[in-house]
Amino acid sequence: MRISFNRMEWAGAVGDLGALLPLAFAMIMVNGLSATGVLLSVGLFYIIGGIYYRVPIAVQPMKVVSAYAIAQSLSPTVITGAGFIIAALMLFLGTSGLVKKAAKMIPLPVIRGVQVSTGILLLLKGVSLAAGTSALQAAQGKVEPFLAVQSFGPVPLSVFFGILFGIVTMLLINSKRLPAGLVVVGCGAVLGGLLGSWQGLADLSLGFHLPQFMPFGFPTADDFSFALLALVLPQIPMTLGNAVIANRDLSHEYFGSESRRVTDRALCISMGIANGFAALIGGMPLCHGAGGLAAHYRFGARTCGSNLIIGALFVLLAIGFGSGSVKVLQLIPMGVLGVLLVFAGVQLVLAMRDMTARSAQAVIAVMLGITLLSNLAWAFGAGILLSIIFSRFKVSQ
Repeated sequence: MRISFNRMEWAGAVGDLGALLPLAFAMIMVNGLSATGVLLSVGLFYIIGGIYYRVPIAVQPMKVVSAYAIAQSLSPTVITGAGFIIAALMLFLGTSGLVKKAAKMIPLPVIRGVQVSTGILLLLKGVSLAAGTSALQAAQGKVEPFLAVQSFGPVPLSVFFGILFGIVTMLLINSKRLPAGLVVVGCGAVLGGLLGSWQGLADLSLGFHLPQFMPFGFPTADDFSFALLALVLPQIPMTLGNAVIANRDLSHEYFGSESRRVTDRALCISMGIANGFAALIGGMPLCHGAGGLAAHYRFGARTCGSNLIIGALFVLLAIGFGSGSVKVLQLIPMGVLGVLLVFAGVQLVLAMRDMTARSAQAVIAVMLGITLLSNLAWAFGAGILLSIIFSRFKVSQ
């Protein structure tokens, strides 16, 4: 097993914070999830995933669950119920081998369609963070909710940060001496602290904080039924398409034989275990997103050392500062997180370079359109249907 803790691994370790932190912040502030539970489950999932898979592996919030839960201000017991259901389904699909059979039926253009659609969503989300128009920023009424300053002259501060660090990232994206991810996150946090977010650190005190067991109580039957219909059923197709099949394909593309442990079955089982644990301690539903893997890889992650780095940071924050741990992460401005997302999205879109047949490009285009108009779950189903039609009529050019 190759393992390194050099500058590139540190840069790659923080490369996916743009996807993780905004949703984590919102689910803690809006839905009342436990900050200790959220960060500890993320950190342990990173560490255990890195040790088992032996290559970089992403840890992200489940997007459909998170977005709907935040938009509807759902209670933590409903989210906990969703976590338990997802855990059971993932473990069933993985241990039964059904996911392996399902994966064999998914054509490659559909996998690329999932990757491209996810990449475009990440890119658009990054732009909205930099523009100050994301759901979290709109709800707070500020382009930089955790800073005392909101503009640089006539320019909103998130836009200023987006342009500044976008240029920095382009200049350093291939540098090994000054890794882009490390420079962007480090300098962004320093600037965020100087512009007011340091005030949130004033009340922090280092201690030893363990998460509560079932902090919100056990979900009721109504919680479970609502979670199944509103959160889990729309999430599962996206999870299978993006966090299992597309993620496995991308890992094999990036790391070759080193990623032999990254299988559809293993990904389902690890997500099942992680979601069961997160639900027990008040955390949020988690997955292995292909977009997260693209982000880690783009900013320099090449070994599981990146997982151990970011995982240890989250665990130390959760145990050391408890509910106040999230204030440390709020040092990083929204505009900076937006830059990370944009470059992660571009990296994922590049996965379609091997799709030269017009039929394959048509599948990807249709899936992207449906994703933007509706959601990735519907696009996944439409992509499979269109691939079957093209195959039946032998459309290849």
